[in-house]
Amino acid sequence: MIGHPQQHLGYGIYCIDAQYVKSGQACCYLLVDDGEVAIIETGTSHTVSAISEALDSLGLAADAVRYVIPTHVHLDHAGGAGLLMQRYPEARLVVHPRGARHLVDPAKLVAGVIAVYGESTYRSLYGELVAVPEDRIISAEDGLRLNLGGRTLEFRHTPGHAEHHCCIWDKVSGGWFTGDTFGLAYLTPALGSDRFIMPTTTPVQFAPERLLSSLDLLMSYRPRRVYLTHYSLLDEPENYVMSLREQINVWCDMALSLEAGPERESTIYKRIKALTLTRIQAHWPDADMAMIEQDLDMDLELNAQGLEVWLQRQQQ
Repeated sequence: MIGHPQQHLGYGIYCIDAQYVKSGQACCYLLVDDGEVAIIETGTSHTVSAISEALDSLGLAADAVRYVIPTHVHLDHAGGAGLLMQRYPEARLVVHPRGARHLVDPAKLVAGVIAVYGESTYRSLYGELVAVPEDRIISAEDGLRLNLGGRTLEFRHTPGHAEHHCCIWDKVSGGWFTGDTFGLAYLTPALGSDRFIMPTTTPVQFAPERLLSSLDLLMSYRPRRVYLTHYSLLDEPENYVMSLREQINVWCDMALSLEAGPERESTIYKRIKALTLTRIQAHWPDADMAMIEQDLDMDLELNAQGLEVWLQRQQQ
């Protein structure tokens, strides 16, 4: 699947590699029904050409795009929104009410990312952020339903990873587009066709109780599948949700046991890395652990940062 222009997942759903950091790290989805298209997740500005090429290859004109839908405004999910809205003039952007203002005026988003990564890394990862006209935005209130061709998309607020996070329910496929709420499960050659799932506790709005409640909400719909942004289709989510819950609880308990200090974040990183690699090795004793460690290292660092920010909030 990795490296293909698009992969048809059934039910009119196509997965497109966003080419973020490296192949297989993040994806976008085209949802096509009766000649109408929703683009779910935008990737970065560098992803826009791949989305356009995929639409062209499917014989879909620009005016077929009805909706552009980032699950939240972190830039690997929403960085391409403004350019896509320029390219598809009939489309409306559908975004959580708390996130809309950041896409109308992305200056704060840009400043936040530059503060973390620096200007040159920001440019190479995300490219140009284009503002979205306010009059083209639909505010995704909790429970909003939109029609696309012959199906209904339902938007539910799912805080925990971010306050401005929505997941999108597609009854036709029996699937959720989960953004970062259902964690990440990369396709890695080290595990063959198996998948290891891990939560995303990245800064700055990680809230474990809210994330656990959001997982309960998703599972209350009895989904047959989930469409992860990191990465692609995961069937039978009931087989993975317990592991997600366990990891969130274990990481938080561990973090709470540590004393405040300048070394705490690096200790959290080392501990969650050890916990994660131990968990993988217990299930896949023959896996290439060096490859897995390399695949997960950036996410483990971000998760440690998010846990540290969460701890600081608890102590204020």
